Amino acid sequence: MHLGSPGNLSQLNAEAPWEDFNPTAYVDHNYRKVIQEDREIISIVRAHFGDHFRAHPNRPVRGIDVGAGANLYPAFSMLPWCDEITLLDRAEQNVEYLERQQGGYDQVWDAFWDLFCTDEAYAALQGDPRDRFKEVTEVENGDLFALSGRRENWSLGTMFFVAESLSTSHEEFWQAVECFLLALTPGAPFAAAFMEHSEGYFVGDTHFPACDVGEPEIRSAIEVHAERQRLKIFTVGQPNAVRDGYTSMIVACGFRARGN
Repeated sequence: MHLGSPGNLSQLNAEAPWEDFNPTAYVDHNYRKVIQEDREIISIVRAHFGDHFRAHPNRPVRGIDVGAGANLYPAFSMLPWCDEITLLDRAEQNVEYLERQQGGYDQVWDAFWDLFCTDEAYAALQGDPRDRFKEVTEVENGDLFALSGRRENWSLGTMFFVAESLSTSHEEFWQAVECFLLALTPGAPFAAAFMEHSEGYFVGDTHFPACDVGEPEIRSAIEVHAERQRLKIFTVGQPNAVRDGYTSMIVACGFRARGN
């Protein structure tokens, strides 16, 4: 989730001040306690991945969390099934944060992991989940748009509050969704989350851009490269519950289309 906004001036991803992104401020505002919206999102994604892998216990699974930032729970959602998880982020401070978390993630994240453990697949992981997280995650400093050159490279994927939160451009929003989905193998399960009608957000004192998209735009961008019949879209939370300047959160769970 993100912080408040003063308005949505036109700004492309390359123009945003990613070098000033403060992961400590981000976590302090958004994840010091588990809010109801996170509970709902975790429940949705936990069921989507859990149901799929109980029916299709294939190995090995390579996962990716695109724009991982200072949010570990998308990676948690993939832990039971992945032999490796790429944590991709552009901002140098986010990369450094993720690398620190690999050495033993902060206690703030324990409550989020506990929510996943209401599903037996997560609860069955032996030992400290911090050891598992360290073992399977690989932090990569990289640009989401560069994934266009790495098609069909991962067999499980997440992208939380990224595509709509990197610029004001609808073209870049569409491109971000496409790059994410095309980086997955055909048939791969995925989960993505979006801030609906976001006006931008602050992290500490620094403002970052957002693209104003609703459920129709989100659905149409995803459907190009996803199995339409199995795509599920959920609306989570109330307007401005986390910060000013958005209407709800949208969670999309589905599978990468075959043949495109």
